[in-house]
Amino acid sequence: MNRFDYVRPSTVAEAVQALGSDPAARFIAGGTNLIDLMKYDVERPGKLIDITRLPLDKIEEREGGLRIGALVTNATLAYDARIRERYPLLADAILAGASAQLRNAASTGGNLLQRTRCYYFYDTATPCNKREPGSGCSAIGGVDRIHAILGTSDKCIATHPSDMCVALAALEAVVQVSGPQGDRSIPFAEFHRLPGDEPSKDTNLAPGEIVLAIDLPAKGFGGTHHTYLKLRDRLSYAFALVSVAAALELDGQTIRTARLALGGVAHKPWRNTDAEALLQGKPATRETFKAAADLILREAKPQATNGFKIELARRAIVRGLEQAAAGTPQSQSDKRIQ
Repeated sequence: MNRFDYVRPSTVAEAVQALGSDPAARFIAGGTNLIDLMKYDVERPGKLIDITRLPLDKIEEREGGLRIGALVTNATLAYDARIRERYPLLADAILAGASAQLRNAASTGGNLLQRTRCYYFYDTATPCNKREPGSGCSAIGGVDRIHAILGTSDKCIATHPSDMCVALAALEAVVQVSGPQGDRSIPFAEFHRLPGDEPSKDTNLAPGEIVLAIDLPAKGFGGTHHTYLKLRDRLSYAFALVSVAAALELDGQTIRTARLALGGVAHKPWRNTDAEALLQGKPATRETFKAAADLILREAKPQATNGFKIELARRAIVRGLEQAAAGTPQSQSDKRIQ
């Protein structure tokens, strides 16, 4: 691990100033991702800016929804009574996402900023366009079993690792940030990026910006017609091969409103509003759900060994929508698929 300076600002303005004064600086809160990257020599910050004393650790009512401070821990968020009652999809996604130890340390803002999941990104002995733009993508033509099937480019096929973010995409959250140019709001769908020609950029944060909070809208799909279904190589702590965040509003057996987002399949949480529109007004049947899955996956592009993800995702979408329609959300304590 390289040498670095350490500062602990007491205000957001001081944190933004500290970041702007050193392009090699990085914010640190829980450190559950950054410290690993530093140990692997993927990240070499010249300065760590400890933001744990900033006043960003509250969950507050706002315009019928909730504002979640960037320093709220994943554990606090998952077990908050308001989240459990009004946004159960989010609570379930967090509980699916990591070990209890990690949830106790990881921050909400840090979860948004997790770096990509890719063997080669973590291996500095191999070329990686995310680490060194223009060096190449070792995953293409390499070991690609865990990699993306949607939204890829010829520069990168990595996947986004977060479970929490999949639920936030389905819920249409909004990210509040601050930077040298002031405060601004970023709709969640616009926060993360697809790799395109610049896979080194994971988000649309401007230089010097810090995440302050996440706003959840009043519409949270409380009740039972939701599920977070996560398929992985083992039932214990593991990243998703495919995950599905599904939430429905039903009028009898007719779908009034649908939200659907996938994890483990793309460089960002994957939400398809066309598939949601297809579901609206249709009967909550397996045939309807299959049609939505086919629409989502029609442009899926497999690599050499991850083609199984397409059928896995198709079945997961159907199963997730069936769970949501039946009001039987996937248990996050007994992770065996229902």
